[in-house]
Amino acid sequence: MTNAPASLVATTLRLVYLARLREAFGTAGETLVLAADDSPTVGGVVAALHARGGAWAVELAPGRAVRFAVNHRVAHRDTAVQDGDEVAVFPPVTGG
Repeated sequence: MTNAPASLVATTLRLVYLARLREAFGTAGETLVLAADDSPTVGGVVAALHARGGAWAVELAPGRAVRFAVNHRVAHRDTAVQDGDEVAVFPPVTGG
């Protein structure tokens, strides 16, 4: 028996929502499974969440100020994610 190529395996991620996004989504986090045919990137995560509609579509709409971290490291939409990664989604931090 051989293992399926990584591109054909679902990716399970732990999502963490911070600041106003926690309030908008009504949760501090969740487990998300990206289907085998979804892009295993931060952008793929955003697309999957945006497709839910409602607050997800509003807060993750193109042009909205949202930042990401994968395993506590700043990430971009093209950053790859792997099974078991933690992806944090948060608004930019401002202050003085």
